Amino acid sequence: MPHPTRTLALLDRLVAFPTVSRDSNLDLIDWAEAQLSGCGFEVMRIWSPARDKAGIFARIGPRIDGGICLSGHTDVVPVEGQNWTRPAFKLTQEGARVFGRGATDMKGFLASALAMAEHAQTSRLKAPLSLVLSYDEEIGCVGLREMLPELKPLIARPDVVIVGEPTAMQIAVGHKGKSALEVTCHGQAGHSALAPQFVNAIHVASHFVTELQTLQAKLAEGVGDDAYNIPYSTIHVGQISGGQALNIVPDLVTLTMEFRHLADASPGGILAEINAAARRTAEVFGPRSAVNVDVRNSYPGLRVAEDAPAIDWARKMTEGGETTKVAFGTEAGFFADLGLNTLVIGPGDMARDGHKADEGLDLAQLDQCDAMMARVLQDLTG
Repeated sequence: MPHPTRTLALLDRLVAFPTVSRDSNLDLIDWAEAQLSGCGFEVMRIWSPARDKAGIFARIGPRIDGGICLSGHTDVVPVEGQNWTRPAFKLTQEGARVFGRGATDMKGFLASALAMAEHAQTSRLKAPLSLVLSYDEEIGCVGLREMLPELKPLIARPDVVIVGEPTAMQIAVGHKGKSALEVTCHGQAGHSALAPQFVNAIHVASHFVTELQTLQAKLAEGVGDDAYNIPYSTIHVGQISGGQALNIVPDLVTLTMEFRHLADASPGGILAEINAAARRTAEVFGPRSAVNVDVRNSYPGLRVAEDAPAIDWARKMTEGGETTKVAFGTEAGFFADLGLNTLVIGPGDMARDGHKADEGLDLAQLDQCDAMMARVLQDLTG
């Protein structure tokens, strides 16, 4: 390619692995294990419960607390239904940009980290360097949560964890948490000619959604954080299904919904409000109705204190990167919940390129990430 760097060659290889979340990532994991083992890293594979996917924890350097951990996910979102004009799983370069699924989210960061790893073996590390590669981040940070029981004793106490989601190389110090819910609204079936004698589950669901709108208005008026473009916790109903035929009063409607909460907000408190709305709805329609709320998935938010020493360190590593907060979720909250200083820093513009057809990455961003990695490695050699 016209921009011949080792990182770009590694990105080319990473993009060629079609690691859509629904599919196995084991081909990529086999390759990454070989890469890291060849660089002198101790590599541990952490299997998914079904053993069809895996993550990696790899480390090099002295077996002490401290050092730096670099973390990223290996999976990508699907390409079906998108109008790609370039090969999705073959890296292509046009001018100062490269294109391919995962280029921004987030194989660019992984390529830069793996390129830096090749130099770690010949460096006199005074503190450890570790890498975490996860799976199934794109379906709700499922993989890292599954990895945590094995990961906790391995990761020890790094000084800083960098999760390399695309932030345009700015220092993200916060994002919202998320809970995904399934809500089942029950009624009573019957002939539509006698509809008033029965309980229409669609009516139950409609009333519940109205309750959610009232709760959303309450959240919007509460404590906010102006660092976000939406400065409050949000509730969103994304799917609704129910009904069998026009002449049957429906007895079941299913909603899928989510709430995204500020890191300082209590997810348990918001869930309690949603459950209260479900109870009120059932009371309106009487004993032949019910509304059940089930949490299907969740991940924590991230909030880094403004005076955290890790921010000053990150500014040095990025040569003056500004702090920001991002709208999307990441795995960073899981590391922060372990008591680890965690920041989100990575190449790429999520708003412009993330999850879109012809996903691209500016080569200048990749160069900035490589420069940060070089400074991190120099910092580890002290």
